[in-house]
Amino acid sequence: MVPLFMVIPLAAAFIIALTAKLDERVHDACAVTGGFVIAALSIAVCALLGRSGAPGVMTYRIGSLPPPAGIALVIDGLSSFMLVTVNLVGFLVTLYATGYVKCYTDRWKFYSLFFLMLSGINGVLLASDIFNLYVFMEIAAIAAYFLVAFGTEAEELEASFKYAIMGSVASAFILLGIAFLYGATSTLNMADMARVLAASNPARVIQLVSVLFIMGFGLKAALVPFHAWLAYAHSSAPAPVSAMLSGVLIKVLGIYALSRIFFNVFGMDTAIMQILIVIGVLSMAVGAILAFGQSDIKRLFAYSTVSQIGYVAIGLGVATPLAVFGALFHLFNHSIFKSLLFLNAGAIERLRGTRELGKLSGILADEPVTGYATLVSALSISGIPPLGGFWSKAIIIFACIQAGRPALALIAALISILTLVYYFRSLSPVLFGPKAEMTAGARPTLAMNAAMAALAVLVAASAFALLPAIKEVLLNGAIAVLTNGTANNVPLGAIQ
Repeated sequence: MVPLFMVIPLAAAFIIALTAKLDERVHDACAVTGGFVIAALSIAVCALLGRSGAPGVMTYRIGSLPPPAGIALVIDGLSSFMLVTVNLVGFLVTLYATGYVKCYTDRWKFYSLFFLMLSGINGVLLASDIFNLYVFMEIAAIAAYFLVAFGTEAEELEASFKYAIMGSVASAFILLGIAFLYGATSTLNMADMARVLAASNPARVIQLVSVLFIMGFGLKAALVPFHAWLAYAHSSAPAPVSAMLSGVLIKVLGIYALSRIFFNVFGMDTAIMQILIVIGVLSMAVGAILAFGQSDIKRLFAYSTVSQIGYVAIGLGVATPLAVFGALFHLFNHSIFKSLLFLNAGAIERLRGTRELGKLSGILADEPVTGYATLVSALSISGIPPLGGFWSKAIIIFACIQAGRPALALIAALISILTLVYYFRSLSPVLFGPKAEMTAGARPTLAMNAAMAALAVLVAASAFALLPAIKEVLLNGAIAVLTNGTANNVPLGAIQ
């Protein structure tokens, strides 16, 4: 099953491209079917790996050459958790896109690029060697550059150009870091690299590469001070693309890759922990302050992403089992409620013909599905109980207290209050104000409403992931992968 996570999206992309001259309903059906199959497969694999007594890892060797020289694909607890998050959101975004992209010509190009990006994201999650992780990262990023510019308006083209430039700079830092690591270890397999680094301990090389990776992956994750590109790309892109960028892409290309290398290859040390905490605090504070003054609804959500990713960085920086649990749970929550907020923004923009918050009054009365979906996601991101966003933030805050960092816990709590304030200030008139006159009048389609409603249900129900049975399947394996550090690496002899 392991290679299917890349094969199915790639097959969907090429089938849609090969059937370009057929009816567009064929492309819609292919896209939704492909998204559903890959989401169902990810849930099945997660359930299989998370069950009691399971081996906890799946491996697939490509070709006859064994690792570390050969290429292998590996799914462990962290990979399976991220696969569920990515592909579940991807399926619902695809469903939404079947209604949203009706205004575009050549819709098949959108779907082909979308599934190419999804294949690259899944490849990053499966890669067991650091160079293939980089290759799949570039596949996903290049597809994303084109998708941001898909509407070909001046704003979208400018945003795509800025995103491509910053993404290329990030990729250069990452590739340079990989080159130094390869020079020091003579291997690219991450498990083998961890073994060599532990034996030789080239401290200067690790320090240099750590700086390069923090800059490179920090740019991919839009952590402060590497966040400048995000508001342009996420606000200008079509709504389904914004949802994927903010919901899953920056988490996989940035947070996941950073965590995988620092926890499982280098082994987390005090200096890196402190750097992640400082960057996390800056991201929380700067993102919240910038979001507070926005008049564009998509830019509001984009800067909010910077702030919320800060919570994840703090949890990873504290690095206790409880903090890692909170970071991963918040990553999952943010993936679903931020994807939903961007889908809602797309529906609202179609309905009103603008993204200006002052002209979006009365959405709840006009479009109840969009309105209530926006409400539940805004409440969750603001940390209102009993929604999942409250619990993930609370876990991170209590983890900071447990680790002897009460000041950090206080900062996280205050930023959560500030988040509630700016969301209440910005979205109350949008949802509860008097009904405004429509200028565009394009109401959400049935597919768009179905996708938003399904994501809203997930946001409302995400707190159930704290139940022991669900937590064991979804989160415990991922927590163990990070907290076990370099000891968690799959033995090379186990890859058959």
